Order: sequence, then C-alpha cells, then structure tokens
Amino acid sequence: MTITQLHYVLAVAEYKNFTLAAEKCFVTQPTLSMQIQKLEEELDVQIFDRGKKPIQLTDVGQQIVTQARSIVNESNRIKDIVDQQKGYIGGDFKIGIIPTVMPTLLPMFITNFTNKYPKVNLIIEERTTEEIIKMLKSGQLDAAIAATPLSEESIKEVVLYYEPFVAYIPENNPAFGKKEFSVKDLEDNLNNILLLQDGHCFRNNVLNICKAASLPQQNRFHLESGSFETMVKLADEGLGMTLLPYLHTLDMSEKAKSKLRHFTEPRPSREVSLIYSKKELKLHLIDALRTTITGVVRGAIAFHNVEITSPLHK
Repeated sequence: MTITQLHYVLAVAEYKNFTLAAEKCFVTQPTLSMQIQKLEEELDVQIFDRGKKPIQLTDVGQQIVTQARSIVNESNRIKDIVDQQKGYIGGDFKIGIIPTVMPTLLPMFITNFTNKYPKVNLIIEERTTEEIIKMLKSGQLDAAIAATPLSEESIKEVVLYYEPFVAYIPENNPAFGKKEFSVKDLEDNLNNILLLQDGHCFRNNVLNICKAASLPQQNRFHLESGSFETMVKLADEGLGMTLLPYLHTLDMSEKAKSKLRHFTEPRPSREVSLIYSKKELKLHLIDALRTTITGVVRGAIAFHNVEITSPLHK
C-alpha cells in the first residue's frame, strides 16, 4: 500500500470517474486504474462499484476513503512541519470564501498577498458555509473566510473584522425619510424586506436581527433573490427594501448611496473570520493571510459599537 495509491483512490471517490481522476492526478488512466486494482487485490476487497454510472464506493470503500483521507492529510503535514521550521511561506494553500464576502473582500487583499508571497499558490473556491465546514473537516481546504460564530468544536475562528448591515431604502418607500434605521424599524417592515434566497448565511444573519419567533410565519417577505445586485434593482423597482453588508456599499454610485441608512448603535453586524481546522499545521500561511487581510481592511472598515448576529439558522 502506498500514499500514491491512496491519492488515486481519493481522486476517483471525488470525481466518480477514472479518466477525470487520472487527469487531475496528472497520470494516464491505465496507470491510475492499475494502481487502484493492485490496492484492491492487496486488501482483497472491492473499493469501487464499477458497474454503476457514475462510479460509486462500496460500503467498505466508504470506510477506506475516510481512513485514506486521514492518512494522506497526515502525510502532507510532514512537509508542513519542515516548511514551518524553515520559515518558508510557499506551496499550495486552498481557501474557501462564502459568496457574500468573496466579491468585496477578495479584490481588497489578493494583489497584496500574491505580491508579498509569490511562492504561495493560492487556490480560492467560492463555497457555502455548510460546504466549507465539511471541507475543512475532511482536509479539502486549508482555511476559509466565513461569517461566525459557527459553534464547531473542531474549527478555530480568528476574527478579521465586524461588518455592519446597511439598509437600502428606495425613495418611494415610507421609511426613506428616516436618517437612521433601527431594529424596531426593520421588524415593522418585515413584510417589505427582500432577502437572499435560502442557503445563504447572510439571510440567517438578517432574520436573526429580528425577533422572528414572535412574528407571523406567513407572507413575511415579498421575494427572495440570489445576489445583492438583483435585490438593489428590485428595490429600485418598488418591490421593497433590502439589507446589504457595509463593504458592498463602498463602490455604489452617489445616487444609490443616498438611499442607504445606517442602523442606530449598537449596529447589527456580522463577524467575518478566518477559520481553519484545529489540526491544521499551515499556521505560518494562515497567519500571513490574516495579517494581509487585516492590514487592508482596517482602513476601510472600523466599527466598534456593534452587536453581532449569528449566521446560523435559529
């Protein structure tokens, strides 16, 4: 049994296709198939059910993949230990970022980071919070940027910044005349709020600002959308108001900014953190990323009197 064989097994388990797995492993398909077959013969079990399309793991194959992932992750840590000892900052570094943070935060730090650490191959994936948690636990990601707290025992959270919510209120809305917005105002307008569709933690953030349990359960929202840009356009069409994360408002036109209303203090906000598995050893890379992000964000966002809302569904 070899680490290489385990790599091949993990690739087929992920892509459910021998040809695609071979491409991702940079080997020929016959080579990959032969190595997996040799492993199956050595173990005297069948790891994959090749009769199904797409290829499926057998019951014992599921258990083997779980153990193989742990072995491969631990073997990778040997190089991490050496790199950390030498102070070397380089190599592959896989991070996930939630969709409501990616468009605003990534352009702020990516150039600085790649210029400062040219030997790091930064691999960035846009993922939901649920996907990120699973991938951190399985070792498929080295770190991630997400709204916290997540209450995951195996995951470490390092706060990067606190980002207030800002109300976007079109001129035809009765609340447009308010200079500041309050949580009570939000609760009074729940039938008039445009939300991101289910599955976005930002949606949960907004709902958790309000005392949702005491509110009517039917017809609270006119419409749900998948992007902030769409919600702003729908609000301008008179379909309601919406809430935006503060960083998303910085590049808006002056006309659009005239429709923004900040909340009264303490401002409802989300906590955005760099998160990673407590077993992670690439701490030198994680710290480099944290330092870079906080360095550029500090000048753009500095709110202290805030009240953090949970990104978890309540």
